[in-house]
Amino acid sequence: MNGVVLVSAWPQESWKLAPPDLNFTMSATIEFRQVTYTVPGEAQNVQAVEPEPEQLPIEAPLPQDDSVNGQPVGSGGRGRDRRFTQRQAAKAPDSANTRRSILDRVSFTVPERSITCIMGVSGTGKTTLLRLMEGLLKPDSGQILIDGQDIVTMKERELNEVRRRMGFVFQYGALFDSLTIAQNVGFGLEQQRRPQAEIAEVVTQRLREVGLPDIKDKFPSEISGGMRKRVAMARALATQPKIVLYDEPTSGLDPVMARVIDDLIVNLRDRAGTTNVVVSHHLPSILRIADRILMLHNAQIVANGTPEEVQKSDSPIVQQFLEGRAVGPITVM
Repeated sequence: MNGVVLVSAWPQESWKLAPPDLNFTMSATIEFRQVTYTVPGEAQNVQAVEPEPEQLPIEAPLPQDDSVNGQPVGSGGRGRDRRFTQRQAAKAPDSANTRRSILDRVSFTVPERSITCIMGVSGTGKTTLLRLMEGLLKPDSGQILIDGQDIVTMKERELNEVRRRMGFVFQYGALFDSLTIAQNVGFGLEQQRRPQAEIAEVVTQRLREVGLPDIKDKFPSEISGGMRKRVAMARALATQPKIVLYDEPTSGLDPVMARVIDDLIVNLRDRAGTTNVVVSHHLPSILRIADRILMLHNAQIVANGTPEEVQKSDSPIVQQFLEGRAVGPITVM
């Protein structure tokens, strides 16, 4: 973990594991092979602009059995151990319609029970990777395999079953303003029609794990931004996912609260055994929590390794990003 000692922001006894009947399932391995994803537009050798999937609001929580703007949604849930594999062949250029690559033959593996951070400047396709993992976007061609099952060809009901094995922490928390904190955390379980006694127990447990045991009856407007991020993490973990996807979890936070969120991600991984993908451009957090780092630039992975390996990279692109220089191969748009 890059030699950094993680210090919890609250007493260690508040990090209580779930009782035996609520144990998390085994985590999964994520593998991308030769992934290509394109959108309509001029083919340019410049940084690609990441698309919005039919105006799917990233700030909206993912219900379990419904959809948002026609897009299938849902995340978290129980399930047996699976292997998440994405296989993709590069798409041949379309002579009739010019396509712009957001991801071009991208390959990498996220080991189980690891924290893999995806970094890069804005618009490089980081969030697109997360949406592909959840099946909210479909690749141009090829397969997305989970335990040998191609989710690209799945019907929506089957896709929702896959998504229930994932948790998603949105960039701005995306809590329901009209629901209490307890109702927000238990939302996914309500969608799964779980018994009320079980929901209450899980909600209490998850809020205790993120260091917020006494705010169940408050509303999102009554708590700080950092607290909302931690509630969002509790909600994502309430359904006991094997894979947790984080989109800019420390965005907009002060350094102290960013450290609290970093510690939470690591502690929850250690205790729940989840596989974690963290999209971020906040370099201190990335170097602090990552087991592995990927860097995206111009639809390609230009770095893939441990924090130590990436810091020693001889790539001018990687070094410009790490040093925060305005002048270099990364074009400032």
